[in-house]
Amino acid sequence: MLNLLFLLASLFLVFKSSDFAIRYASNLAYTLKLPKYVIGFIVVAVISILPETFISINAAVRGIPSFGLGTLFGSNVADLTLVLAVVVFSVARGLKVESKILEENRWYPFFLALPILVGFDGYYSRVEGLFLIAAGIFFFYLTFRKNHHDVPVEEHKEHYAYKNLLFLACSMGGLLLGSHLTVKFGVAFAEALAINPVLIGMFFVGLGTTLPELFFSLKAVRHEGDGLALGDVLGTVISDATIAVGVLALINPFSFPQKIVYITATFMVAAAILLFSFMRSGRIITKKEGLLLLLFYAMFVLVEYTING
Repeated sequence: MLNLLFLLASLFLVFKSSDFAIRYASNLAYTLKLPKYVIGFIVVAVISILPETFISINAAVRGIPSFGLGTLFGSNVADLTLVLAVVVFSVARGLKVESKILEENRWYPFFLALPILVGFDGYYSRVEGLFLIAAGIFFFYLTFRKNHHDVPVEEHKEHYAYKNLLFLACSMGGLLLGSHLTVKFGVAFAEALAINPVLIGMFFVGLGTTLPELFFSLKAVRHEGDGLALGDVLGTVISDATIAVGVLALINPFSFPQKIVYITATFMVAAAILLFSFMRSGRIITKKEGLLLLLFYAMFVLVEYTING
């Protein structure tokens, strides 16, 4: 019970630090006159992956990379299904899909499948890590290049760049500390219950790390920012699958159970394909489709628990 309380406290620290990091990174982005879609897809999404990235790095350093990889892939499946379903149910009109999101993400499932293609042997080398990082950066470069145009900027934010940068740095420090404690108490909690730590990382910790993008997306759709909400989730997922996994391999090349790629990562790609099929149907994600996303996540949980339980 004590480990569970410390784990919850650690996740709360991660969540709050990430929330502050998103806020101050967004302010800096507005100062740099980035379009809203790019803010959601690149700035906010990259900040959003820091919790699971730091947790994964800490797990690798502690010699349990499977915990971190399970957290990354598990949180991605949750983002593409559970998080977006909650967002869809939060608005009566459904979630509108801008045509440019579909146009500019035609290769999205392919990029998302890259960790499967290079991880079939159950090992990520530094060369493969560099390849994944380069692929993620290239994807974001294409997004930025197609969307880089001037937009109105809130003038009062121009004068607080240094303040935002300072608070962003403090938030990152909180993320580092929270991620270290999350891995420590997450593993201790799994050992106390005599269950596979991968399950704790995949579901308990993985779900906890989706909270920043969930709350950001909920705030966005309430202000008619559907593109911002979708951009945040899609950007977070592609960052996790390429850049975060790549950084993990670059710092400490590691072996992992191949079923994480065969099953968890395959569910991740299948969730993306399902989501994009809904996005193309009438350019809106309906509540019925949101329910199907929830059922897909329930199936994912059932399969993973059966195999790893």
